[in-house]
Amino acid sequence: MSSSKTESLPSTGPMHWALRALFWLVGLGLAGLFSILAMVALALAMAFPNLPDISDLSDYRPKLPLRVFSADGDLIGEFGEERRNLTPIKDIPKVMTHAILAIEDARFYEHGGVDYVGVVRAGLANVGRVKSQGASTITMQVARNVYLSSEKTFTRKIYEILLTFKLEHYLSKDQILEIYMNQIYLGNRAYGFAAASETYFGKALKDITIAEAAMLAGLPKAPSAYNPIVNPKRARSRQLYIIDRMLENNFITEEQAETAKAEPLKIKNNAAANPIHAEYVAEMVRQLVYAQYGEETYTRGLDVQTTLRTQDQMAAYKALRRGIMDFERRQVYRGPEKFINLPSNPQELEDAIDEALDEHPDNGDVMSAVVLEATPKLVKAIRQNAEIVEITGDGLKPAQSGLSEKAPPNTKIRRGAVIRVAKTAKGGWEMTQLPEVEGAFVALDPRDGSIKALVGGFDFAKNKFNHVTQALRQPGSSFKPFIYSAALEKGFTPATVVNDAPLFFSAGVTGGQPWEPKNYDGTFEGPMTLRRGLAKSKNMISIRVLQSVGTEYAQQWVGKFGFEAEKHPAYLTMALGAGTVTPMQMATGYAVFANGGYRVNPWVISKVSEQRGKVLVESTPPVLEETERAIEPRNAFIMSSLLQEVTRSGTAARAQATLKRPDLYGKTGTTNDSMDAWFAGYQPTLAAVTWIGYDTPRKLGDRETGGGLSLPVWISFMETALKGVPVTEIAAPEGVVYQGGEWYYDEYAKGAGISSLGLGDAPEAETIPMPAAEEKKKILDLFTQ
Repeated sequence: MSSSKTESLPSTGPMHWALRALFWLVGLGLAGLFSILAMVALALAMAFPNLPDISDLSDYRPKLPLRVFSADGDLIGEFGEERRNLTPIKDIPKVMTHAILAIEDARFYEHGGVDYVGVVRAGLANVGRVKSQGASTITMQVARNVYLSSEKTFTRKIYEILLTFKLEHYLSKDQILEIYMNQIYLGNRAYGFAAASETYFGKALKDITIAEAAMLAGLPKAPSAYNPIVNPKRARSRQLYIIDRMLENNFITEEQAETAKAEPLKIKNNAAANPIHAEYVAEMVRQLVYAQYGEETYTRGLDVQTTLRTQDQMAAYKALRRGIMDFERRQVYRGPEKFINLPSNPQELEDAIDEALDEHPDNGDVMSAVVLEATPKLVKAIRQNAEIVEITGDGLKPAQSGLSEKAPPNTKIRRGAVIRVAKTAKGGWEMTQLPEVEGAFVALDPRDGSIKALVGGFDFAKNKFNHVTQALRQPGSSFKPFIYSAALEKGFTPATVVNDAPLFFSAGVTGGQPWEPKNYDGTFEGPMTLRRGLAKSKNMISIRVLQSVGTEYAQQWVGKFGFEAEKHPAYLTMALGAGTVTPMQMATGYAVFANGGYRVNPWVISKVSEQRGKVLVESTPPVLEETERAIEPRNAFIMSSLLQEVTRSGTAARAQATLKRPDLYGKTGTTNDSMDAWFAGYQPTLAAVTWIGYDTPRKLGDRETGGGLSLPVWISFMETALKGVPVTEIAAPEGVVYQGGEWYYDEYAKGAGISSLGLGDAPEAETIPMPAAEEKKKILDLFTQ
């Protein structure tokens, strides 16, 4: 027995030590694991309180841009680094959410926020420096996009997982998905799928198709690589893959999948200009809102509704551009904008053309092209879209001097020249050039001052100076009605006869060179009524009237219309519009005649609200009250009668002849040496002003006038703006009487007023003497300009 026991000891010894070693190893492993877990728990305990506060996400408020709308609800401007249109989850179409879930997180509504297998795979991919397999769930993407960086480190991944748990705890699945759908960056400054739908397809998110939703769903992975504008082939490949995933997840049927794959997509060309073209108004609004809200202007998500009418704004933009381009056709051709060398290698040729046209982009309907060949009878050019343009016949006339054999090198049209072309009314092409002249147009409702259309220049991208509000220019004869208005208060009537005869102011009167003013046409017609004198815009009559009324009285009077006295010195040259005004001031001034004598203040913002719907400011049209009265109703009425004559038989007779309605009132204006061309006028529901001139004043041309340049713009606008508006005749107010075919103030009827002026033996009103000696230098400057 003892020997058998002895024999068994060697066999059990090694097993005993092996078990002890195994127990020790297990114990050490458990202790190590416990230590690691303790350390992780400690790290998590320390990290969790440092996670961002997500309580605000229950009321998600991302950075939202300032958006500006017309009164009709059309977007006319957007300001902010991020284009975003906050859309509640209930308003996001199912086709969009299905496309996203299919490609990004099909089990989103089933898991607790983390795909554990995916996390391990992503971690191994990060260690091995291989491409990630895309483990992030939608919740993890929200955590990263809202709060964390996108760097691939274990520390960031731990924070992402912790934040994911926190998001899943505090928010519902729909809330998380809503944040994702509005927060994700999708290229071209678009954040969220609503903005992306507008950016890439030019349509509201609610209207997208399966094919379009699949295209948008491909953007989160790589907004640049799958951008349908920049990389249409890669975007198309990604779209087809997503449609397949939607089918695999039973979000769509096989028939819907095949239809979606076959659907041709119309991608919006983001280089195209906003069709409404209200850039100057949008910028005005931006400045006004920024003055109130500061930097929040670009992040708070403010929606501003303006008083602008979409159709009126579009009509104003087209009318002004057409008027300026018509003027440009009469100018000397200034030559190509640039000359480039065209390589013989096809690829190099294409690159050279693209580079040149990138530097000289299209300006609306004034498009750029590179000349491929040129003769006096044919110019062949290529546009950026590789379209070949052939110009012949009348289309070459505007640039004929550049096609001459004797044309100097800087103006000669030859191969490699960068030129401008435009479509003709008949669908052909013509040569043109970017205009140097500028213009302005503004229309407002004279009954409340609300701005209905405003174009501050030929092109906002080319010149951001707002000529409507900032350009101080001489109004010329368009200012005469305000002098005539003052004269009505001094006993003048429309029937007062004034002599259209030469005037001469000696050097002793002016203190320098003599001044001998002329009528525009250089002729004198002798005695005529005040009505006829204004209709024919006779300078001699206006000067005599102002001399009789008194320059100081007239200066005070024009202030009632909103003009600044210091901009209109009390000299006789005021009769010819030698002071300075802005087109907006002129529109406000003429509105006084239109509304029966009230001064209105122009305004453009009707409502400011947040994109979630909270209204911050809302304006209602002001009611005209006696406290705003500038002139008596009878003065405004008789002035309207005089201005109606201008559009019926005077320098603006084209207005009534074209528009076929009598309720049109206005005055042309052409300044000395034809440096400024104006037309200011109104219909009782709409006052509008057009100005055309160079930024640095110079002659428009000897034959260029307000009636020839600016009036056609006004008429073109009114054709659209007054469509469907009934004819409105202004009723005669108290205090006037109709006698012998003419209107008079009651007290000036039956010959009680001034019957004639400047006829030698006829009585005249008191003549105000010329300024004292110390002012003679100033008046000389005005007389001789």
